[in-house]
Amino acid sequence: MPGTYLLDYGAGNVRSLVNAVKKLGHDITYVKDPSDILKADKLIFPGVGAFGSAMTSLHTKGYAEPLKEYLALNKPFMGICVGMQTLFEGSDESPSVPGLGIIPGKVTLFESTTKAVPHMGWNTARSIQGPQRALDCGLEADRAYYFVHSFAVPFVEGSVEAKEWCLTSTQYGDQVFISSVRRGNIFCTQFHPEKSGFAGVNVLKAFLDGGAAKGAEADLALLQQNPSQGLVPGALSILNPTFVPEASADGFTKRVVACLDVRANDQGDLVVTKGDQYDVREQSEDENSKGDVRNLGKPVELARRYFEEGADEITFLNITSFRNCPLLDMPMLEVLRRASETVFVPLTIGGGIKDVVDPDGKLHPALEVAGEYFRNGADKVSIGSDAVYAAEKFYALGGKGDGTSAIETIAHAYGSQAVVISVDPKKVYVNSPSDTTHHVIEPAQLGPNGERFCWYQCTVSGGREGRDMDVRQLVIACQALGAGEILLNSMDQDGMKQGYDLALIQDVRDAIRIPVIASSGAGSPQHFVEVFEKTGVEAALAAGIFHRREVPLETVKDTLKQSGIRIRNVDAPLAV
Repeated sequence: MPGTYLLDYGAGNVRSLVNAVKKLGHDITYVKDPSDILKADKLIFPGVGAFGSAMTSLHTKGYAEPLKEYLALNKPFMGICVGMQTLFEGSDESPSVPGLGIIPGKVTLFESTTKAVPHMGWNTARSIQGPQRALDCGLEADRAYYFVHSFAVPFVEGSVEAKEWCLTSTQYGDQVFISSVRRGNIFCTQFHPEKSGFAGVNVLKAFLDGGAAKGAEADLALLQQNPSQGLVPGALSILNPTFVPEASADGFTKRVVACLDVRANDQGDLVVTKGDQYDVREQSEDENSKGDVRNLGKPVELARRYFEEGADEITFLNITSFRNCPLLDMPMLEVLRRASETVFVPLTIGGGIKDVVDPDGKLHPALEVAGEYFRNGADKVSIGSDAVYAAEKFYALGGKGDGTSAIETIAHAYGSQAVVISVDPKKVYVNSPSDTTHHVIEPAQLGPNGERFCWYQCTVSGGREGRDMDVRQLVIACQALGAGEILLNSMDQDGMKQGYDLALIQDVRDAIRIPVIASSGAGSPQHFVEVFEKTGVEAALAAGIFHRREVPLETVKDTLKQSGIRIRNVDAPLAV
């Protein structure tokens, strides 16, 4: 039957997109058969993961040919991320796999000599076809949108492809790439509108309300007035021969991440908790009994509050072992499902992302566990102890992986940007670098016995067990195995509210090229300013100070803005 259809080829989180469409008052139907594609009045093709996997899936499911026929009919189409990239001729990500060839040009490896890769975070989009055409599609010049990708289509000023297709371009460091395309009723974005706050939901609204079609009608009228041009609707020379694109500018913003440690309390209820030095129980007057688990709120309600206050991402860390198997972990899956209904920024889930065995002995690989979380609303998964074990194996094999680790399998299926490594290091002080085989630094303060140096020992099992590996070894190995981001905690700073461990963060930042999220120790808005200015990390995370409202999230963002640090402005609530 006619209507809006979703072309889901089976990779990544589409629940948030479906929720956003429903929030806008529209129904959406999943494509289940190739014949469904040509039934659609509007078709949305979201994409997460590798270009080759997406194209292979399109052909295997029989979707490729009817999709090309649909596009040739100039029917309303919206492609997102990889869903946009598949319209090009090919990609360096999968050189032997051709794309659909609808748009001339090739997707290339996104390389920056000045910024971390993947390009992960919020950035602006400058208009190429003219501000009105961008506004027709819901794009505003002063808004930031959420990008997460390692491959992109370079924007070349003056090229035929840019003139005829490029709606907006975006700059990240020294790279300028095509961030959205539009011609006729075809409209695609490299960014994820469903994860770009209310500004992104407005882009979806414009598509569903026929925004691209309005521009297409205007283009056709202009073409009829200028038939000698002989160019297809959407060409820059037709739209506005005198239009000068906005000056290129890197609009990349720093991210403020709200973290929710979730566990079951003694009554079996899921609560958000936080403790000092990893202790999440209240102090008990009876020294022979345990205090109650500290309860700082309900996870779904807190997540929505942080989204509305301007959090750029939200992380759920499952710090309890209240289930036998993550695939039967209905409480945390339900948290994700419900949060994704009202929270339109990226959601990360951590805890239990590893190979697990059911009580009946059935093995569930980490890839299957992660897939369950992705299908229920997660955009990224965070791997902790299992990353340390994978790194130990990496070095035991002479500095290479064997393709079986959770990092490798999940990154291969969903892309490196979907894999976050949560690191829990603690200081080990030494008098001299020669006292250890590990990488050492000079911390800001001397050790308890006057030691001038320390190395950061990696831990597992929630910080309870130390391993013979330093943090630098770990992050280098995880990057090589395919991780896309590091969540860098500090056991020494956790709960101290004295600021982030700048020496640790700088050391990790210098060792790798993937993004780093600073965590542990924030106690004031100035600590966020300090970590961004002194280490250059892409994001900073806090938990307890936000939960207790000791430091409101809005105050942090206001302070960052006043300090000249580029941040994403809080969107006005969506009017539907």
